[in-house]
Amino acid sequence: MIHRRLEKLTGRLALRAILPKSKLGQAIRYAVNQWTKLEVYLGDGRIEIDNNLVENAIRPTKLGAKNWLFIGCREAGQRAAILYTIVENCRRLGIDTREYLENVLTRLPGMKGSEAITLTPANWLRARQGKQARKAA
Repeated sequence: MIHRRLEKLTGRLALRAILPKSKLGQAIRYAVNQWTKLEVYLGDGRIEIDNNLVENAIRPTKLGAKNWLFIGCREAGQRAAILYTIVENCRRLGIDTREYLENVLTRLPGMKGSEAITLTPANWLRARQGKQARKAA
């Protein structure tokens, strides 16, 4: 509903000689183009308004990217992204990354593909905490 009002407003403003390439015209077009994303953000309180947490987490990797840009094969970038994601998830959850990787990499060869979901850092931590709670009881 608000989006329709904004479209009507932009139509009226355009009729009042706001040039589409002027700063105001560009700002209005930007607002209209971003409107659905804004509605999603406003509709779900869990959604972050920006991605600064992710940007800050990958900054060291990005700064060193020129040093290792041409090392490895084409798939190296995707593999590195997966590893960085795992390491960052461990860091955020307070998991010792080395302990996690040693545990997961030794168990992985004997697992079925369908069991792999249990190895995400969050699921791994949940399972580990469940085992510790059972031992304490």
